[in-house]
Amino acid sequence: MEFLKGLLIRVASTAVAFWLATLIIPGITLNADTVTEKVLTLVLVAAIFGVVNAALQPIIKTVGCAFYLLTLGLIALVVNGLLFLLTSWIAGQAGLPFHVDGFWPAAVLGALLVGIVTWLLGTVLDRD
Repeated sequence: MEFLKGLLIRVASTAVAFWLATLIIPGITLNADTVTEKVLTLVLVAAIFGVVNAALQPIIKTVGCAFYLLTLGLIALVVNGLLFLLTSWIAGQAGLPFHVDGFWPAAVLGALLVGIVTWLLGTVLDRD
């Protein structure tokens, strides 16, 4: 039961972070009409983002280990921006009204904002 609680808190905090990204960062849009549709879209996009990160992040870090060392970890901004853009593409393929205009500045700043907000909410909320 604790696992489910932690998973729901993570998805909810990521959905809130995506919502903030749509409000703050130009180029990230959520074209839903009703509040219910917006909330459902944000939760589904947060779930997609979680799956994309869980599946690809370890592979990318392992393969690109030298780049992480060479750039002192700054390549992570590029990688996270690309994963954010991939999430937008998958959401579009799924018919969700969520869109990121391009890599710079929307995807990179969006990934940065989502990471910071998710981290902050994770420290405030009891996920474990």
